[in-house]
Amino acid sequence: MAEMTSYAPGTFCWVDLATTDPEAAKAFYGEVFGWTAEDVPTDMGPPYTMLSYQGRQACALYRLSPEQGSHPYWASYIRVADLDAAAQKAVSLGAALIMPPMDVMEHGRMAFIQDPSGAVVGLWQPRVHLGAQIDNQVGARSWDELLTRDTSRAASFYGELFGWATRTSPDLMDGRYVIFELDGKPVGGMLEIQESQGPMPPNWSVYFGVANCDAALAAARRLGGNLVMEPVEIEGVGRFAYVTDPQGAAFAVIQRSSE
Repeated sequence: MAEMTSYAPGTFCWVDLATTDPEAAKAFYGEVFGWTAEDVPTDMGPPYTMLSYQGRQACALYRLSPEQGSHPYWASYIRVADLDAAAQKAVSLGAALIMPPMDVMEHGRMAFIQDPSGAVVGLWQPRVHLGAQIDNQVGARSWDELLTRDTSRAASFYGELFGWATRTSPDLMDGRYVIFELDGKPVGGMLEIQESQGPMPPNWSVYFGVANCDAALAAARRLGGNLVMEPVEIEGVGRFAYVTDPQGAAFAVIQRSSE
């Protein structure tokens, strides 16, 4: 098990689900990924539900508030060393500050930004809560991917903000797939939204690791989820597909080639 004790600044460290039906979401994801749920009291009213895989915290969910809109979604968080400085720098680079920096009890500080290409992502400065206790494995966040209509502007923004470099490979989607790297290690991916995808808004998508892609999809569909994209297999990467849960939140599952 890939147990995490720290995350380097500029890397994804946490994901959580804002949902209209926490109880239904607990049941759905519990069956699909084998997560157990534990409600944690907060000073904001509704509990924050920690989701764990084999006793290690993988992610969380909570009830969507009216201020967040009506559509459930998964949000990803990037570790930063100084939240206020990172948020200020993001704005200076053309981002919009969706949620200003705030304390999350003793756990840490967070903010949300909308990058210049339109995608929203969270920033996290840890205190007690460093992030997920497991990462990049079965039962945990395995990859984050930016879908945008302006890959050039997004690459420049994240490069300036986090020091991410970009590279492409002719073996990945005919060279259209962009890999974000930090200190030579991959931290995420990027794809340009195609006209065939319709009015899809720019977004950061989260992939969760599974032992068997087809079995996970079968479970998701049996439990009321919907298949958004048929499974695709890429040599050396793995087999993956996009799904929505019964409340409409989108995510991806991936069976790594090495699993």
